[in-house]
Amino acid sequence: MTIKAFVFDAYGTLYDIQSVATVTEEAFPGHSDFITQVWRMKQLEYTWQRSMMQRYEDFSVVTRESLVYSLKLLGLTYSEAVFERIMDKYVHLDLYPDAKAALAALKGHKLAILSNGSSQMLNDLVTNTGLNRVLDATISIDSERIFKPAPQAYTLIEKKLGVKPAEVMFVSSNPFDVAGAKSFGLNVAWIERVTPQAMAAEIKPGAPVAPVTMFKAVRTQMDELGFLPDHRIRALSDLPKLVGQ
Repeated sequence: MTIKAFVFDAYGTLYDIQSVATVTEEAFPGHSDFITQVWRMKQLEYTWQRSMMQRYEDFSVVTRESLVYSLKLLGLTYSEAVFERIMDKYVHLDLYPDAKAALAALKGHKLAILSNGSSQMLNDLVTNTGLNRVLDATISIDSERIFKPAPQAYTLIEKKLGVKPAEVMFVSSNPFDVAGAKSFGLNVAWIERVTPQAMAAEIKPGAPVAPVTMFKAVRTQMDELGFLPDHRIRALSDLPKLVGQ
């Protein structure tokens, strides 16, 4: 069946979540790497915990809670102004350098985001980065009140775009999202930005493991859940090559 729509995860796929390090370093010099990695890991864990407990809060709340956790862990004190300045980065995240060109090359297909982000966070983010002029839809899981990788989240693609799962190429760099989308029945392209070979070279026996290295080990490698992507690519710029396949 012909692919009619490319649907993208937002955080870590189109947008570089590591770009929050610019504000965490400014606020807490020397602690940036630790804060940035723990913040993201707890943010994801809270989405899964809240889904399983059926205690939904939107992603802005989850993001705030996980940042508080990360700062408390280090015993850091901060003003409300500093906290809000860090939070504001989530609506001004950096796009990956190849994002806009890749989206432009997919013209003729429906283009959308499906994200755990709250509607307001996503709308602000895509407007601030100019993707609102490119995307056909920015879809938040808010209406289902459950986070990816729950199957209910992926039903929103057909509801919002009017395309069947077999007509969709779902694109994510997050292994949990890849497994969830594939389990649901979507065609899936995984952006494998960190290879196992790169991980093996980065981890030295007996040497301390940097927070960013631990993050990559836990959150960037394909999970052993039995649901593998249809395509493995290294960057967004590889996506146009899939159109003719």
